[in-house]
Amino acid sequence: MKKVFIDGSAGTTGLKIYERFQHRADLELLTIPEVLRKDLAARLERIRAADVSFLCLPDAASREICERLPDGVRVLDTSTAHRTSPGWVYGLPELSQAQRAAVAGADRVAVPGCHATGFLTLAAPLVSLGVCAPDYPFTAHSITGYSGGGKQMIAQYETADRPASYQGPRQYALGQRHKHLPEMQRIAGLAYPPVFNPIVADFFSGMAVTVPLHARLLAKPWGPREVAEALADYYAGQRFLTVHPWGETPEDGTLDALALSGTNRLEIFVFGTEAQIVLVSRFDNLGKGASGAAVQCMNLMLGLPEDTGL
Repeated sequence: MKKVFIDGSAGTTGLKIYERFQHRADLELLTIPEVLRKDLAARLERIRAADVSFLCLPDAASREICERLPDGVRVLDTSTAHRTSPGWVYGLPELSQAQRAAVAGADRVAVPGCHATGFLTLAAPLVSLGVCAPDYPFTAHSITGYSGGGKQMIAQYETADRPASYQGPRQYALGQRHKHLPEMQRIAGLAYPPVFNPIVADFFSGMAVTVPLHARLLAKPWGPREVAEALADYYAGQRFLTVHPWGETPEDGTLDALALSGTNRLEIFVFGTEAQIVLVSRFDNLGKGASGAAVQCMNLMLGLPEDTGL
C-alpha cells in the first residue's frame, strides 16, 4: 500500500485532496498531530516516509520544505513556487505523451494553476502545431468561482455582511501581474505573456477560460472548423479532456461556468466565424484546476490508472 502525506491539509486544495482519499483503500494517508502542523522537522519526517507527498502551502513555505528534501523524495507542489523552475515537471499530462511520461517518472511535479490550465489547454497545442506563432498576441478572459481565492476569499463571499458589489462579477489583477502569467507564457512557448483578464463571480466553484483568435493573424489559413478538428486530434483518447465539434452550440446559446463543478473533466468548445474564432476551456477550478489535477498526477507517479479515485 502506497503512503501519502498532505502538507497543508487545512487549506482549500489540501482539504479537497483529503476528501478524494476517504474512499481509497489502496492508499495509507499519513497524518500529523495538530500541535505539530507547523513543525518543520515533523513535516519533513512525514514527507520522507511517504511514497509521495502533496505540498499545499504558500510559495515561501513550499520553497523552505523543498530546499531541505534530498533527491528521490517525491512531491507534488500545488503552489506557484516551482511551476517554471528547472528540475520540476509541469503537471499537465494532456499536453503530450512525453509530458505524461515525464510526470509519471518525476520526483518533483508542479501542479498547474487553474487559470493557466484553461489557457494552456487552448493555446499550447496551437503553438505546438504551428497554427499560432510564438509571438501571436494572445488574450485570455477567465471567469472563476470564488473558491479559487482560498479560505480568505471564501469567507469574504459567504459572510452575511459582505459588500453589495460581490453580487456581480469582479475583474482583478488589473496590472497584468497575475501569478499564473509566467507559467502561461513558458509552458505555451510564447514570446510574450498573454493579456490576461481574470474575473471572480458569485458562485463557489467552476471556471471558463476564453481565448479569442483573429484568423487573419494565424500562421495557417484556418477557420473554426479546422481549429476544432486539430484540437480534437491533438487530444484524442484523453480520459478527462473532451473537444466538442465545431458548430455544437448550447441549446440556449449560452455557456455556463458551473457545469463541470465537482469533476476532474475539462471541455473545449470552438465557436465563431471564418474571421473571428472563440475558444473556451470549461472545468472546475477546484477539480482539474487544482485538487483533481494533483491526484491525477499522483496516480501517474505511482503507476496507477490515471482516473483512480477521480
